[in-house]
Amino acid sequence: MITALFKVSGQGSYKGFSVSGHSGYSEAGSDIVCAAVSSAVMLTVNSCIDGFNVDAAPEVFDDTVRFTVNESSANADRLIGALKEHLEALSEEYPDNVAVVVK
Repeated sequence: MITALFKVSGQGSYKGFSVSGHSGYSEAGSDIVCAAVSSAVMLTVNSCIDGFNVDAAPEVFDDTVRFTVNESSANADRLIGALKEHLEALSEEYPDNVAVVVK
């Protein structure tokens, strides 16, 4: 299962997110759930950093992408919020393959 964890500050802005695991929907190379999640995560990270110059630190480990926002940004909030909504929609359609947690 893919688990997406979104971290929210006390003021309601996003402090970042992490996405880890494997969906297990299909075999590697033909897993549409994994492709949807991976594409959305990369779009969010690249848009924040390259498109809007958000002060953030992306990290990639074996099966985890971690994205930490160093300084609050309205653009980061919008993009990360859109990612959360997208992954929530995927988790409704594929509840055995994607989970979204907000802390």
